[in-house]
Amino acid sequence: MSVESAPIVLLHGVGLDRTIWDAVVADLGTTAPGHPVTALDLPGHGRQPRLTEPVELADLAADLLDRMPSEPVHLVGFSVGALIAQYIAVHHPDRVLTLTCVNSVCARTPEEAASVRARLETAGDDFALGAERAVDRWFPEDAGIPGAAVLRDRTRRILLANDIPSYLHVYRVFATGDAELADELHRIRVPVLAVTGSDDPGSTPEMSYRIAERIPGAHVHIIDGARHMVPDTHPELLSALIAELATTIESTGTTGRSQSHDHH
Repeated sequence: MSVESAPIVLLHGVGLDRTIWDAVVADLGTTAPGHPVTALDLPGHGRQPRLTEPVELADLAADLLDRMPSEPVHLVGFSVGALIAQYIAVHHPDRVLTLTCVNSVCARTPEEAASVRARLETAGDDFALGAERAVDRWFPEDAGIPGAAVLRDRTRRILLANDIPSYLHVYRVFATGDAELADELHRIRVPVLAVTGSDDPGSTPEMSYRIAERIPGAHVHIIDGARHMVPDTHPELLSALIAELATTIESTGTTGRSQSHDHH
């Protein structure tokens, strides 16, 4: 398959499923015509088998690599999906043409790490309450998000359908995986874009810039006013950014990168 028709693969975040990409998939049909698009459920999520024991980044990556197209892809990861995508780009560079990290954590400070570990410790205690708090955090009723009521209902339904042990196993990877990757990101040699919202308190703009600091030539795009669920709230912009990154390969026929950082 030629670079012009290379697949785009989308990886979602913890507690969610592949359907969070539905609007992005639809928009990519316009912004990236000719590219087959695949959104995969993470292990233990959606239609995938439950996880019965703890997992590491390597385990999640291996499972997804088996289900990804065999040729190199434009790999897009959201939240913990971005950590898995980074791991794949580091350890299986032959499978990745470009890497887009959406609302990704990176190299948490000790305070940030302690905060997410505290959430991990209590994540299974009252799962329904935690789901409701996540919905409120991601789609505040007073934030003026278009279609917020529908997004809140759909996201709540997805969260409450989780197998809680599977969720906790992957949440632990989300809480610790950035520390595992921090000193390996410099090995990534493909075009990279880090995207997040200016108002995402967990996957902050600073974290996207940490990705760029570790991967020379990586670009950063901060979406003003956006929160955590960028695939849901800004699908048209995100699909355009993914398509734009893909064309950096198509226009040059190589994986060469520019050396600038973008801030929008």
